[in-house]
Amino acid sequence: MNIKNLIMKSSLLLSALFISMILALAVHSVAFAANADTTYGEDDNSTYGATENAPNNSDEVTGEGGYGFRLTFDGEDGTLNSTVRILIVLTVLSLAPAILIMLTSFTRIIVVLHFVRAAIGTQTSPPNQILVGLALFLTAFIMWPTFTAVNENALQPLDRGEITMEEAIEQAELPFRQFMYGQTQTKDLNFFCEIADVTYTEYDEVPFNILVPSFIISELRTAFIIGFLVYIPFIVIDMVVASVLMSMGMMMLPPTTISLPFKILLFIMADGWNLVIASLVKTFY
Repeated sequence: MNIKNLIMKSSLLLSALFISMILALAVHSVAFAANADTTYGEDDNSTYGATENAPNNSDEVTGEGGYGFRLTFDGEDGTLNSTVRILIVLTVLSLAPAILIMLTSFTRIIVVLHFVRAAIGTQTSPPNQILVGLALFLTAFIMWPTFTAVNENALQPLDRGEITMEEAIEQAELPFRQFMYGQTQTKDLNFFCEIADVTYTEYDEVPFNILVPSFIISELRTAFIIGFLVYIPFIVIDMVVASVLMSMGMMMLPPTTISLPFKILLFIMADGWNLVIASLVKTFY
């Protein structure tokens, strides 16, 4: 019963509040209608319309069709440089992940780092964030000459207005082509050229849409070869530990539980991170 009484009292209170709001709005509307009959313009302080300092003090409507808005540019030929730049920036930002992954050394680095973690058997250590961050900084280190060439030959001249957008795209494509040519295997390039029915005598004649997938396939092949070489010493440790446990009759004990500390010890004693990173970076030079 107490709950019912509380609900009834709350309903009555809300109804009263709603009715009072309606009455207040009604009173306000009547007052506004009464004041609407007042004539403005009887004194200087209440004068509406154009003033002496207004852009159009003649009260004339400019433009056609009754509209008084015009958009003009400085000079005879107006350009939309700022708008085009914003569009380009948004386009590059939307395509930045694909450009970073597909046109740089990021693919090979991140695949090899994941192979290293899987070979050691530490599951989530180092975590994915650490591996991706390390791969990003290594990519920036390896691709710095390419990024510098793009900035000097394409972005800065375009910003100064010395070249057109089409010329800037061509100049930005050249450094990436030079980088990808050195990492792309000929058989992968010929494979995609055969599918697309394209013939070439020089690498510069290869279309960019054929060079990119050829480069990606070559990067994946190289990364898996490096990953296989990284796996070999850790597999040997797993085999030795499994053989020892079998000879001792400990068949219920997982070999990975015993081999994991030995693999971490081997990786530390061999300065594994230095070896992996140094060898990985040198593959691009």
